[in-house]
Amino acid sequence: MTQNSQQYYDEFSQSYEDHRHQGYHRLLDELEMEVAGRYCQGKVLEAGCGTGLILNRLAQRAERATGIDLSAGMLRPASARQLAVAQAPLDRLPFADGEFDAVFSFKVLAHIPNIAEALEELARVTKPGGHMVLEFYNRHSLRYLIKIAKRPNRIGGKFTDEDVYTRYDSLEQIRSYLPPSVEFVDSAGVRVVTPAAFVHRLPVLGQAFAAAERYALEAPLIHRLGGFLITVLRKRG
Repeated sequence: MTQNSQQYYDEFSQSYEDHRHQGYHRLLDELEMEVAGRYCQGKVLEAGCGTGLILNRLAQRAERATGIDLSAGMLRPASARQLAVAQAPLDRLPFADGEFDAVFSFKVLAHIPNIAEALEELARVTKPGGHMVLEFYNRHSLRYLIKIAKRPNRIGGKFTDEDVYTRYDSLEQIRSYLPPSVEFVDSAGVRVVTPAAFVHRLPVLGQAFAAAERYALEAPLIHRLGGFLITVLRKRG
């Protein structure tokens, strides 16, 4: 990430949790944890932990959960939750080779320009035989079509969501970024059918969309249309 990205997330941190505890955003966290929870054991790392919402859930399952983020503003709420966090760039992690049994990253890698180098670094700190559960933005999704058609969303007083680098990938492109030390295991899709976050606030309709998203998470073929693609990877032993 660039210096501008750090400033963007420092400002975003001031309002980041305003709507993260209910409806659409809470559902996304639950779906991500549905996949992550299967690999959350031993010592784990969340790369790009933000304010610690997912990291807090990981910490309840793992022997030790550590988070890193580039933004000091994002890390303040995580520290207040008494989570083990550090400020560091994702492509230069302050950890030893093979230090973690599992590595997780959600809604972060799409904002990393040097993606191949970042994945190499995540693989470096994963022990042989350990897993990496990594989320990317999906080019083949309803969310992508909406994003390219909509006007920019305001983030704080200085930025819009177009002021930070964002990449959308296909599953095939994601696989091409993987270092030789990593093998692809599985994938899941989050936000497959939701057209906009507000539908999850509507009575009855919100429940229907939530049920559809839970079904689509790992439904054959359908999950590949998720706005967020979760990949499960394994470090070769």
